[in-house]
Amino acid sequence: MPRDVDELLTLLDIETIDDNLFRGSQQASVLPRVFGGQVAAQALVAAARTTDPAYVVHSLHSYFLQPGDTGAPIVYDVEALRDGRSFATRRVLARQHGRPIFAMTTDFQKPEEGLDHQDTFPDDVPSPEDSLDPTARRADGEFTEWDAVSMRYVGSSADLLPPDPQRPGRQRFWLKIDGELPDDPLVHAAAFAYASDMTIAGAALAPHGYRLGGPDIMVASLDHTVWFHEPFRADRWWLYDQHAPRASGGRGLISSRVFTEDGRLVASTAQEALLRRMRSKEERG
Repeated sequence: MPRDVDELLTLLDIETIDDNLFRGSQQASVLPRVFGGQVAAQALVAAARTTDPAYVVHSLHSYFLQPGDTGAPIVYDVEALRDGRSFATRRVLARQHGRPIFAMTTDFQKPEEGLDHQDTFPDDVPSPEDSLDPTARRADGEFTEWDAVSMRYVGSSADLLPPDPQRPGRQRFWLKIDGELPDDPLVHAAAFAYASDMTIAGAALAPHGYRLGGPDIMVASLDHTVWFHEPFRADRWWLYDQHAPRASGGRGLISSRVFTEDGRLVASTAQEALLRRMRSKEERG
């Protein structure tokens, strides 16, 4: 996992090994499997490398098929499904050790004018400077492999009093890439795709008293979708306004709205995550 913006850019700079075939590098990680946001970001870059730059990514839809090996490179095989006058579509299959671990379809569009409206920025959201820094208790000079992304915790259903019975699964974070990115819009889209897999499943856990990373719950991304409404900078604060309308059958569905600090609704995401409560020794018998 990248510890700073330079390592993130290195991760996104995938290698071309043949026509429509690319290889993504890995970095040392304490995770037992490849971080989903990394595979999605590298797959997006691979798809874009086969697409005319006149087209801009507007959506990606992905499935996590197998846990990725953090010790092996990932090969991305891109198939061109459409090159139309307005849209271009690519399908990407990521492989390790000869088996597929991830599949994504992504769509690109030539920019055009059209109807325009958006939801308004939610009320009573504190600024990033007035929100909780989860890293504030770390010792001076201590680094982690998540340091390429800055985050500020705004709140969730777990700490809203009283809870909202109409929308029990809610969570908000401010996030940004911690460092200056190049101006290339693709870099910002890929960096956002990377960070968009962070924190989101927590909205489905909030009504149940669990936290991401806790020892008593297993969480894994099953699929992940991003819609880009307009270009924006991933290295400036964006509000991740998350809502989990349903959890059942060991899965939770989370949707989100992504706002810039000046109130623009620039992206939306959706994810279904695996949620498994870890049984105690007594429960396992």
